[in-house]
Amino acid sequence: EMKDLFAAADIVISRAGANAICELLALRKPNLLIPLSAEASRGDQILNAASFEKQGFSMVLPEEEITKEKLLSKVRELFEKKEEYKRTMSESVTGDAVKTIVNLVKRLVFPGFFDLRHSDDDIRSYHIGVYLEQLHQLLCEQIQLALLFDNTDCSATARRDAEQLTDRFIDTLPDIKRLLLTDVRAICEKDQSVRNTSEVVFCYPVIQAMVHYRMAHVLHGMQIPILPRIITEQAHANTGIDIHPGAQIGEYFAIDHGTGVVIGETCIIGHHVTLYQGVTLGATAGSGQRSPAADKKEVVPRHPILEDRVTIYSNSTILGRITIGHDTIVGGNVWVTHDLAPYSHILQGKAQDVSFTGGLGI
Repeated sequence: EMKDLFAAADIVISRAGANAICELLALRKPNLLIPLSAEASRGDQILNAASFEKQGFSMVLPEEEITKEKLLSKVRELFEKKEEYKRTMSESVTGDAVKTIVNLVKRLVFPGFFDLRHSDDDIRSYHIGVYLEQLHQLLCEQIQLALLFDNTDCSATARRDAEQLTDRFIDTLPDIKRLLLTDVRAICEKDQSVRNTSEVVFCYPVIQAMVHYRMAHVLHGMQIPILPRIITEQAHANTGIDIHPGAQIGEYFAIDHGTGVVIGETCIIGHHVTLYQGVTLGATAGSGQRSPAADKKEVVPRHPILEDRVTIYSNSTILGRITIGHDTIVGGNVWVTHDLAPYSHILQGKAQDVSFTGGLGI
């Protein structure tokens, strides 16, 4: 819904949460950010807004400074300068370029599935070489822009660092492919409606989400700013599956259906884990809270740990830094905020019939 609202607007007034600013940058929407206070957002929104304002992507109006006159003045100024803001964002990390990068990775990981034209075995190696060259060029450009965006590099060294990071990412493609093939295998084994592997690769939203996640997780591990979030947020917008690139997910991971699944930044998920639609692996209010003055790169563990062979059914919510032991099954619509021992079976209580005959007893 947020993406649709942003897309329809000429200018946007928004909070400065990570999801919102990633969407604003991907859609290149001129925006006025009103960040939450340090107490309400651990200082994250203030840092996000300051970074966007410094890069020329946003106007900022602190919540405590809002008056009717100031708000109207900022909106008028933003509307007058909207083309200038669009231009600035277009020269930064772009959503279209990121989509092309993801599509190139899909063609490399699943050869023959997503090619623009059919290629037989004799010329496939040629096409793979072309895709790799295109990927290297585009990804290097976007990493360079991401480094400059976050102000972690100066223009003199950003290109050199971007080339080195791009080479490192290219070297991980075989392992990304191996992990994705285990995900495909897990879905084939666990979903009885699957007719063949091609159906899973082409049709299942979890595979689209996992291609984005597996890529973004590698880039996140290299400490590349903003680009991993844009990659996973594009998958979130298209599939309804929200996986933070910082989450650690093992082999043979499956999500059935997928809509509404949320996996937080510090989740650790083992091998052969299955989730169903609507599952949330989140943090409790205030868990892992850091002070506003803390280093913005500090990551506080605050999301669940799922050991191997855990299954969680639809619309269940697992919150906080708790451990779900291996071979555990959590039934649907269950709320869990404490550790579960291995081999646990957790179900909601049975419904009770409290109807009254003829209204007696009401």
